[in-house]
Amino acid sequence: MISIAQLSSEPWGALQGGDRVRLYTLRNAHGMKVAISDLGATLVSWHAPDRAGRLGDILLGHDTPDEYVAATTYMGGLVGRWANRIADARFSLDGIEYTLDRNEGPNLLHGGTVGFHRQLWDVSEDNGALLMRLESPEGDAGFPGHVSVQVRYSLDDDGTLTIDYEAITDAPTPLNLTSHPYFNLTGHAGTDIRGHMLSIDADRFFEVDAALIPCNLAEVAGNAFDFRQSAPIGARLDWPHAQLAVAGGFDHCYVLRDAENAGVGQSTPQLREVARTYDPSSGRELTVSTDQRGLQFYSGNALNGNAGRGGVRYQRYAGLCLEAAGFPNEVNMPEQEQVIVRPGNTYRQITAYRVDVRKGV
Repeated sequence: MISIAQLSSEPWGALQGGDRVRLYTLRNAHGMKVAISDLGATLVSWHAPDRAGRLGDILLGHDTPDEYVAATTYMGGLVGRWANRIADARFSLDGIEYTLDRNEGPNLLHGGTVGFHRQLWDVSEDNGALLMRLESPEGDAGFPGHVSVQVRYSLDDDGTLTIDYEAITDAPTPLNLTSHPYFNLTGHAGTDIRGHMLSIDADRFFEVDAALIPCNLAEVAGNAFDFRQSAPIGARLDWPHAQLAVAGGFDHCYVLRDAENAGVGQSTPQLREVARTYDPSSGRELTVSTDQRGLQFYSGNALNGNAGRGGVRYQRYAGLCLEAAGFPNEVNMPEQEQVIVRPGNTYRQITAYRVDVRKGV
């Protein structure tokens, strides 16, 4: 557990409407620091040492709060009420059909036009950790129920950033939260992530249609999507596969092993390591652990000169996302109840990102 002295805050500008935005920084004993904004509970930057001990920012991001509001990339944002897509922006629950905010063609993406990533969160300190709270009213983006969300960020001396989610509702509602950081372990202004090595503990993934809605469950064995053993991302991006052509790269949800023992209905979340990516040039390695059933791997396909921090322009594959959550469009799948929170129950999720350094080459 980090000490209270290692959490600090500072003003970070104002939004066009006048709302003040702050930046909060968690530090550990080894100089690592993670900056988080109350705008969108957003992971803004993460400075971590390379194998030579030099600090570098491994998150893609923007310079100002207004840039985060205007952007459509969700960089570092806390995504809700629904991570990823819901087909045709509609679902039925307990015999009632709900129509949601259509913000990506006919579909809902990442909570709608004014999702959690664009809202100001209430902040308090919790024994050196950062506690953020948000109230999502009945009808928010079309979803039923008033939902109270709490997210706790803590940074440990071993380089682990733990994101602990909880939420309750006063009416049955789907809920599927995630964090959306773009990682580049070389540094956010460095080369793209094609040289990163990646492993994902999954035997199956969801194929998608042209709108990136899951349409089929497929095996990873023998094709570009097989990351059960560590493999270079660039070589896999170059692999001829129809699904890579559909998405312009990787933008697919992996069904994590032991998925049947994970998810909303678990009273005691079971954290397990599910993915690892390594950058040979810096020596930095990112390990992802979660209690969730799905992991969305996104290779930054839609980046196309997006304005980044310090005048940087982020091009295609400039960063990768590993987003732990339920499955895209799961509210319209037979397993719908896995993502429904009912009054008296609590949504829980724990996801941890650990950054450390491999010694040697």
